[in-house]
Amino acid sequence: MTDHMPDDLSAVGRDLRAYTDELRPQHAIVKNIAGEWVLLRHAEVVAAALDHERFSSAVSRYLQVPNGLDGDEHSRYRALIDKYLTPAALAPFVPEFERIAAELVSSLPRSGTVIDAVHDIGAVFAVRAQFAWLGWPQALEAQLLEWMQQNHAATRSGEQAQTAAAAEHFDTIIRSVLAIEPTANEALTVTQQLCQEKIDGRLLSEAELVSILRNWTGGDLGSMALCIGVLVAYLITEQAHNPELLQQLRQASNKELELFIDEVLRLDNPFISNRRVTTCPVHIAGRDIPKGARVKLNWTSANRDSRVFAENSFKPKQHAANNLVYGIGKHVCPGRTLATWQLRIALQALLQGIDSIKQAPNLALEREVAPVGGYHFVPIVVS
Repeated sequence: MTDHMPDDLSAVGRDLRAYTDELRPQHAIVKNIAGEWVLLRHAEVVAAALDHERFSSAVSRYLQVPNGLDGDEHSRYRALIDKYLTPAALAPFVPEFERIAAELVSSLPRSGTVIDAVHDIGAVFAVRAQFAWLGWPQALEAQLLEWMQQNHAATRSGEQAQTAAAAEHFDTIIRSVLAIEPTANEALTVTQQLCQEKIDGRLLSEAELVSILRNWTGGDLGSMALCIGVLVAYLITEQAHNPELLQQLRQASNKELELFIDEVLRLDNPFISNRRVTTCPVHIAGRDIPKGARVKLNWTSANRDSRVFAENSFKPKQHAANNLVYGIGKHVCPGRTLATWQLRIALQALLQGIDSIKQAPNLALEREVAPVGGYHFVPIVVS
């Protein structure tokens, strides 16, 4: 690290993966134009993520369950949520995820028609699969897809009024689902089961329910779409080096395919960062950070740290233990199994349902720009 740490850096309009690749070799930490201290290297990101006492997750003025909670409060809510996301709890939904993925792939246009992998495959599958899990009515699909576009535009704009309007719109959608009464003689949906949960001896409040469901959908839908875009982009670019890639993946086991997906996302993680706030003065990455400072754990940058990942070679098994795609520590993503299974199922359906997948002629892949990662546009044709 150099003796001088850059201050007031701005990533506006830039591809964050490429930008942090430029910064990381010389700087373990930088300060951005918003006054946030951004950790760029694997060791420091892991250290902060595991230091729950000095790096608090209570960073938002809005209720965030469980992401924005600390200590015992976080543990209680996390225990309530985790039981919905175990392999045993998710297994009954796998056939439905597989049906949704297969039907989506079979409906994709052929004959040279251009498809955007992010929006035409990723977003649609994300909404339908999450609806199947949560028990939300299909009538909301078009509304959710429209909201994803609205939220994406708001996030890219960086305008607080725009992002607040998108958040309120989504909360309205969630409240409409919460108002749906259980049907007699039918099993409760996951959403209806959640409505009957208690915390500290009382039913979850509407605000808590909205927060949990916002976390399960609002953030996850966009991330899932971007992840599928990244995976498809990898397939179409890597075939030039390995023409047998699609066939090799078709023959891979579930575990091998999940390791492959995790490694692709390690190299290009569209979920850029999480926030923390210091509870006391902290010395990290050679710098003294004051109490109350806003800190960003940049997962995308940490996951590309060549000190840990052997010059960023593609080694799924060897790199699995240090992969931070889903975070680390008490706040590791509770939906890791759900996301991993859904991504694998979507990829398997695509591999089995098409003979070839290529980049659309005369159309370029478009990267996302800060504060979002991954790709904005992945134009493909399938046959």
